[in-house]
Amino acid sequence: MNECYYDKRMDFFYNKTNTDTVDEWTGPKLIVVLCFGTFFCFFIFISNSLVIAAVVKNKRFHFPFYYLLANLAAADFFAGIAYVFLMFNTGPVSKTLTVNRWFLRQGLLDTSLTASLVNLLVIAVERHMSIMRMKIHSNLTKKRVTFLIVSIWAIAIFMGAVPTLGWNCLCDITACSSLAPIYSRSYLVFWSVLNLVVFFIMVVVYIRIYMYVQRKTNVLSSHTSGSISRRRTPVKLMKTVMTLLGAFVVCWTPGLVVLLLDGLNCTYCGIQNVKRWFLLLALLNSVMNPIIYSYKDDEMWGTMKRMICCSSEDKSQDRRSSRIPSTVLCRSTDTSGHYTEDGIIQGTICGKGDLDNKGNS
Repeated sequence: MNECYYDKRMDFFYNKTNTDTVDEWTGPKLIVVLCFGTFFCFFIFISNSLVIAAVVKNKRFHFPFYYLLANLAAADFFAGIAYVFLMFNTGPVSKTLTVNRWFLRQGLLDTSLTASLVNLLVIAVERHMSIMRMKIHSNLTKKRVTFLIVSIWAIAIFMGAVPTLGWNCLCDITACSSLAPIYSRSYLVFWSVLNLVVFFIMVVVYIRIYMYVQRKTNVLSSHTSGSISRRRTPVKLMKTVMTLLGAFVVCWTPGLVVLLLDGLNCTYCGIQNVKRWFLLLALLNSVMNPIIYSYKDDEMWGTMKRMICCSSEDKSQDRRSSRIPSTVLCRSTDTSGHYTEDGIIQGTICGKGDLDNKGNS
């Protein structure tokens, strides 16, 4: 019967697996790393909080797609918490950790990754439902969206807790990995392959949806007289989502490949030399996402900018925008991928701009 080592500290497992914890990682080098890490995490907290607040504040964003986008920002915010915890529990400190504290450190990272991944998958389903009906937004009710968001976090927490629940090597030291000294190599293979397969499926789905939208848009453009920007709205939304997915895949794939190689017990791959750089690349994904939101969506950027500036001119700006004809109002809603699906209300908004335009001429 194998002996279990639940009461050991992490130095025991690091020594058993010959894992490098960088004992010399102290002094100025540690200070520089902590400063950069603190800056990135601070940016993650602020920027993703602004995205969530923008979705709550701006009624143009009260649709399933943007609720899920806000939840993706919440996943990035959670990732910031995981990285802060990691910063103060890594390097030479790693060897002093208890087993439970180390499980918590890695579980937070795994939960944040799963939350982002499953959220992107749900957004893919939402986009598929909408695009196949040639609508900007799906007909998901708020209750269903809430259920989906709760389910996303339930799955993420469960996946982050799987090693703690028993899929580890505490009772079989020979099965321990090098990068994660108390994770079983079989679990690393399962974890990395599962995520890489989901990456591939989502990329294929989004490419198919994008091609469908482009084809339908070209067909409809020759039979309808609507504004060009209006017809391009689904394409703009898909470009935003595909940019998010592309950044996610680029930032996380190298780290998952490294974990896969470690799970396969590749002793000559030099994974110890690159693991920190790939972890930093994964951190950058949570930094990039809010930048993508604001860059790709003028309405989102405008809402975030007003919240940052706390300008006293918000009301006057809103009054000015209400007097601007449809070239601004309608394009604003198109850029954000967000318009009122009630034709009467939409006609009232754009019609008012036309009347004002005539009155001013």
